[in-house]
Amino acid sequence: MDTTAPLRLAVIVGSTREGRFGPVVANWFAERARVHSGLDIDIIDLAEVDIPLVLSGSPSPGVAAITPRLAAADAFVVITPEYNHSYPASLKAAIDWHYTEWQGKPVGFISYGGLAGGVRSVEHLRPVFAELHSVTVRETISFAMAWEKFDKDGKPLDATAVNGAAKRLLDQLLWWGHALRDARGRIPYAA
Repeated sequence: MDTTAPLRLAVIVGSTREGRFGPVVANWFAERARVHSGLDIDIIDLAEVDIPLVLSGSPSPGVAAITPRLAAADAFVVITPEYNHSYPASLKAAIDWHYTEWQGKPVGFISYGGLAGGVRSVEHLRPVFAELHSVTVRETISFAMAWEKFDKDGKPLDATAVNGAAKRLLDQLLWWGHALRDARGRIPYAA
C-alpha cells in the first residue's frame, strides 16, 4: 500500500431539508480541506441522493451510488444540524444502510444549529459510529447560530478562529486516517 497517497476524505452533508444551511458549512470546510496537504476530497450531499428512511428490501439507486464512495474513503467528516436535540433522519438512514464501509476509519464532526450549535447531534452520533467500529476524533467544530457566523458569500466572519479549528480537525483526521489505513493494509479489520 502506498503510504504517501493522499488520504481520501468523504465530507457528508447530513441535512436534506429545503433551505438547509449545511451546504454553506460544507463549502467552507471543503475549501479548508483542499488547502490542507495530503487530502483528496469527496463531498457526499445526502440531498442529492435517494436514501430510503426504511431499511427493507434492496438498496435504492441512491444508496448504491454512495456505497463505493464510502468504501473508498479513508476518513469521514459528518456535517450535521441539530434537529430536536439529535441528528436528521436522512443521516441516520445513510449511516444504517452501510456497515463495513465505516469500519476501522476515523470520523470527525462539524455541527451547526441554534444556541447549542448542534453539539447534541454529535453526542448522539459518537456511540453510533463506535458501534460501527469507527474511531471518532476528539476535535469538533460547532457553529451556534450558524447563519450569523457566515457572510452572504458563505465566508466565516471569524475566519481566523474557525479556520484554525478546521486545521486542528484535519490534522487529527490525517493522523488517524493514515494510522488506520496503514493498519487495514497490513491486517484485515476483524469486526
